[in-house]
Amino acid sequence: MRRPTPLLPALAACLLLTACGAERAGTGDTGPGAASPPPRTQVTDPGMDGVRITAVTIPSPSPSPSRSFSVSAESLPADSGILAAYEVTNQGTEALTYSVLFDFTTSGGEVMSNKWETVRDVGPGETVRGTVRLGVLPPGASPVTRVKVSEVTKVPADEAPSSAGECPPSGIRVTADQGDAAMGLRVVGLHLENCGTRDYTVNGYPLLELLGEDHEPVEGVRILQGSGEITTAAGPDEPPRPVTLRPGETATAGLVWRNTTLSGTPVDVPYVRVRAKAGADPVTVTPRLDLGTTGQLGVRPWKRAAEQPPSSRPGSPE
Repeated sequence: MRRPTPLLPALAACLLLTACGAERAGTGDTGPGAASPPPRTQVTDPGMDGVRITAVTIPSPSPSPSRSFSVSAESLPADSGILAAYEVTNQGTEALTYSVLFDFTTSGGEVMSNKWETVRDVGPGETVRGTVRLGVLPPGASPVTRVKVSEVTKVPADEAPSSAGECPPSGIRVTADQGDAAMGLRVVGLHLENCGTRDYTVNGYPLLELLGEDHEPVEGVRILQGSGEITTAAGPDEPPRPVTLRPGETATAGLVWRNTTLSGTPVDVPYVRVRAKAGADPVTVTPRLDLGTTGQLGVRPWKRAAEQPPSSRPGSPE
């Protein structure tokens, strides 16, 4: 289960921002009184899973000469000006969409902020370059001296969830949220939006395939209809009912499990291939299910999103 700002594993590739090798970006006025452009530091980063940082830019906290690029929230304007250039190389044989988590940390590894970047449709053998910006540092943040690639997920480009504002040819958009956790119980929501022009009906449970890091099926996990065998804390199981979504309407379903670890090898599921119903186009989401050794995953049926009562459904006759 991901958290918006976790202290992520030390195995992530990280970069210490120092003055050595810094290059100045831009060719503006450098006369008396002119503001110096922020230093751009070229770096050599082994990267992670085809993603690596190639350069970092971080402004000095004051106009006085300094050999350190440490920056604190108190010494920066609204935007910190800190950014990192990166590149993504697809070493596989099919087009992939990447989701990359970048951490901005102190020299001791404490995460001050992090940013997700999505890089879509990277073809086999192709390299795509981009830039990630820190933006505004949280109030009271310690000096940021490191940037690291801390997590990378990648899915087939034709199975990646559509970005907000885009509707796939199927006319439905399937996404997963970041979920909730309490006392070892995990719940992740699946969201189905009818972004097309026709009504769309589901009746029952989303169809799931659990996939490992190699995108091959994960064995030894029972997918249960409902969550009653796992917990009663998520509320009573509701029977599946037909749900017809008009254009603009949404439905939700849920994944429920416990990450209890007893004897045996814990099971981790980084990818879940979801079909809204039989025959629907698959969408691969990345909730990372840490199933422990329970070997069970409960699935709750589709239901109309609670925030859309019939009286306020988009497209309802006036």
